Amino acid sequence: MVRSLWSAATGMNAQQVNVDTISNNLANVNTTGYKAQGAQFKSLLYQELQTVTTTANGAPKPTNSQVGLGVRTSTINQFFSQGSFLTSDNPASLAIGGDGFFSYFDTDGQTQLYTRNGNFTWALAEVGGTDLVLTTAEGNKVLDINGEEITVDGNRVASRITIGGDGKIYYPDDQGVPQQINGLQIGLWQFPNREGLERVGSAAWKETAASGAAINENEADGNMKRSELVQGYLEGSNVNVATEMVNLIVAQRAYEMNSTAIQTTDQMMQTANSLKR
Repeated sequence: MVRSLWSAATGMNAQQVNVDTISNNLANVNTTGYKAQGAQFKSLLYQELQTVTTTANGAPKPTNSQVGLGVRTSTINQFFSQGSFLTSDNPASLAIGGDGFFSYFDTDGQTQLYTRNGNFTWALAEVGGTDLVLTTAEGNKVLDINGEEITVDGNRVASRITIGGDGKIYYPDDQGVPQQINGLQIGLWQFPNREGLERVGSAAWKETAASGAAINENEADGNMKRSELVQGYLEGSNVNVATEMVNLIVAQRAYEMNSTAIQTTDQMMQTANSLKR
């Protein structure tokens, strides 16, 4: 078969993945805590047409001849740059300044997930009770520095609960002075290689062998830069719309050029077939 047909076809497939990735970034431009992705490519095998040899009189042919067989998607990288802070009317909202992640258990109660989405809420621990528990927007319970759910006991008003930059949870006493509640502190985790995390949904990740084990910031040594929480804010998506639009145009043009290569090869084959007439 004609190599150019298959090479161009691999290019179209690769650029389709590229367009899909860019489209997903643009679709999540307003998703809290979303981190952009980017497709990376690598060349396929090369076919050798002519090897390095010598001529009859001993003169060398210094180069060989190889032709490429196309391209494929090698990886889809994740970019964990800091997103912009957006104000929120929810007093339980939190934004992370730094490399840390919040954590909670998935619906199975076993898989520990990590997120930058701090759109939390204080919910009743049980119907008819007075204890409050900090949950994600989906109802999953956020974990403290000990990996346990964060429960505020007593008859307290959720809107009066404040959270410090270090994650400690406070409630005002009778004199209006904030006091830490039972030593409660929101947990934050970092990873040796966060780009190796496996994405779960739009703004959650889970640990993998490539990411390394999660490191509890509260238990880390002094070499780790601690993250800081900001109450009343959310971290927006780090998608740059202008950059993504430029990338989309480039991907579309590359797709069109590969399509043109297929059409050109088809025309060449038609010309070759018509020579017999």
